[in-house]
Amino acid sequence: MMQDLVKTIQQVSYMYQDPVTEFVEALYVDFDFDRAAAKLEECESVLENDFFLTHAVDDFVENARFFLAEVYCRIHKRIDMKALTTRLNMKPEDGEKWIVKLIRESRMDAKVDFKEGTVIMNSSYNPVYQQVIERTRNLVFRTQVMNSSIDKNSNPNKKDDAKQKGKQPRAAKRQETAVAAQ
Repeated sequence: MMQDLVKTIQQVSYMYQDPVTEFVEALYVDFDFDRAAAKLEECESVLENDFFLTHAVDDFVENARFFLAEVYCRIHKRIDMKALTTRLNMKPEDGEKWIVKLIRESRMDAKVDFKEGTVIMNSSYNPVYQQVIERTRNLVFRTQVMNSSIDKNSNPNKKDDAKQKGKQPRAAKRQETAVAAQ
């Protein structure tokens, strides 16, 4: 769903921009975390001043921080907790607690080193053969879908033939019952 949102924002960014769409674009298109953090602050002030969205400010900021931290952690292997908390616009103490909570809840494969103040991300890549199997399954499915759509497009009379074939046995049965009744 997020991928669809990002594609849509990219397509209409020349016509419409606001801090929320700019935040998503900075985070998922440009991977510019500093700009995303600045846009997050703008989003917070815009949402606080919006009559209809005032009640959703805390939820939005919490989820935006989650997305920012998630993308940041996927890209980096070793993360300085102080740098991440400043990007998330949080106090260092609150940020450390929030990051630990995030790692627990999202089940990220990471270790927190409180002595150095870093988060070490463990790589959890699928083996190459597993990736090949998954892509092959996707290709088989796509091929079947393409084949069925080609069949539908190339034989438009096939449905009419099937309908006529279905009617013929019924008519023959009616004649047989009429003959048997006489």
